[in-house]
Amino acid sequence: MARPDPLQTVLKLAQDAEEQAALQLRSAQLELGRLKQQLDALNQYRLDYMRQLSGQEGKNISASYYQQFHRFIKQIDQAIGQQVQSVTGAESQLEHRRRHWLEKQQKRKAVELLLKHKADKRETKEARLEQKLLDEFAMQQFIRKGSH
Repeated sequence: MARPDPLQTVLKLAQDAEEQAALQLRSAQLELGRLKQQLDALNQYRLDYMRQLSGQEGKNISASYYQQFHRFIKQIDQAIGQQVQSVTGAESQLEHRRRHWLEKQQKRKAVELLLKHKADKRETKEARLEQKLLDEFAMQQFIRKGSH
């Protein structure tokens, strides 16, 4: 029985590493999507709150209400700024995960190519051996016919 090619083990490890990298990439994509949704929600909340103030135009608004409004908008703006930083970090992480996955994919493909070259070489060698045996057989047949 032929012993297994060590490259098959390397291929299995490369496939596992690529699969793990793909899972990490998908996780980073989901995290980025979640953070963007939160950012959109904060922006929408700020817009709604600004519309609420616009609806107060023409009405008597106390100075304390106006100050409270501006403090709240400032807090929302700070939250939006933090969320933008989170989104930027997640985009960077996503790009890192994408490069990592592509690297693992490239390694797997390289091992597969090595295995293919090895198999092609083995097939060529076997074909030559088979042809040599056929040639020897034909030569022996020719010799036998000539000696009868």
